[in-house]
Amino acid sequence: MEFRYLGNSGLKISEIIYGNWLTHASQVENDAANATIRAALDAGISSFDTADAYANTAAEVVLGDALKGERRESLEIFTKVYWPTGPGGKNDTGLSRKHIMESINGSLTRLGTDYVDLYQAHRFDYATPIEETMQAFADIVRQGKALYIGVSEWNADQIRAGHKLAKELGFQLISNQPQYNLLWRVIEQEVVPTSEELGVSQIVFSPIAQGILTGKYQPGQPAPEGSRATDEKGGKNMISRWMRDEILTAVQGLKPIADELELTQAQLAVAWVLQNPNVAGAIVGASRPEQIASNAAAAGVKLEASVLAQIESVIGAVAETDPSLTQSPAERVA
Repeated sequence: MEFRYLGNSGLKISEIIYGNWLTHASQVENDAANATIRAALDAGISSFDTADAYANTAAEVVLGDALKGERRESLEIFTKVYWPTGPGGKNDTGLSRKHIMESINGSLTRLGTDYVDLYQAHRFDYATPIEETMQAFADIVRQGKALYIGVSEWNADQIRAGHKLAKELGFQLISNQPQYNLLWRVIEQEVVPTSEELGVSQIVFSPIAQGILTGKYQPGQPAPEGSRATDEKGGKNMISRWMRDEILTAVQGLKPIADELELTQAQLAVAWVLQNPNVAGAIVGASRPEQIASNAAAAGVKLEASVLAQIESVIGAVAETDPSLTQSPAERVA
């Protein structure tokens, strides 16, 4: 496993980050979730990402239980706040001081830890003054409940405003967690340049586009049984935008490149996002231990310029890059 500094800080995280957005306490039984976390640890992964909203708080419980007995100082645990939790009362959502303060305490209890390494605003809250939000984060840092603060899916202007306030309040805003992969590159135009200027890293989710970039979906063919594309509970809708023959055909064109490098297509996709110097880590999930072990092998892979050019010639024409696009796949609690 390779490690990178997160933003302009002294915190190192693993290039591959284990995430439990679509798995723990929702799609995968607890025993299987524990097995994948053990596989992640065995692969050298030290960074784990979750959120209070995943499975309506249950995912944090699963992660906390699975990490019991591990040396806390050897782990980097990330969680998030914003989406509705609990019964969905009037103050059970957003980035108000009330919701943030109550949410951090709940997350720490569920995770079984005194602090999280990174506490993230899961989205931007247009209804709450950003000054209120950042003051609450500053207080959480001073209380020792979070070591660093990050955001998720904030645009360039929002990151700049948050970074300025954080600096004035005496703490560091060091990361943004956006969706980023070969098919979805909207952060490259504005978010990445702004983040590089400010010393903010990207922790990217969906590096394999919810499975599309594995190559398992064939153009003109029905989706494999048991795959996300057949999940009527939500997975099917989530990836429907990419289940078009022109995209699936382009993805198949990545196989010879991956084969030449002795990588799987998933490993190639994860390695591609890690070539961006503003990316500190890529979040991967898994429903089986062998999946996490395979994806972790993308750490440390260096793709030569000629390989990157080959990839671009195959997939570039179908990539979405316009910052004005809404993050429609990402707006589901990612």
